[in-house]
Amino acid sequence: MSPKAKKIIGWILTALVGLVFIMSAFMKFTAGPGSAAMAATMGLSLDTLKILGVVELLCFAAFALPRTGLLGTLLLAAYLGGAIATHIEHQQPAYMPAIIECLVWIAATLRFPELGKRIMGKGIGA
Repeated sequence: MSPKAKKIIGWILTALVGLVFIMSAFMKFTAGPGSAAMAATMGLSLDTLKILGVVELLCFAAFALPRTGLLGTLLLAAYLGGAIATHIEHQQPAYMPAIIECLVWIAATLRFPELGKRIMGKGIGA
């Protein structure tokens, strides 16, 4: 795969991840009936949901900016790891945060070749 194709696919995946996080944060900020019910089942207050929405947006902003993208990757991985653990703790399916985390790592390795070299020991597709 050419470097240009990797870059385009990486940014498309970044945009897809961004849509997911922006929608999730919006749902937390508006605290609709679905969000309130989910928060109640997990023992979270509506104020805590809003804080989580801010954290989501800040982590994604760090991921989207090329200068802080590697830090953002780690922050999103940590956030999604917590989401997976919370879902498992409350006997809820954890496949959605796991899929999103996979997309984050795929986008990161395509956007930041040095990350792929660190993880795989060589360049992706080299």
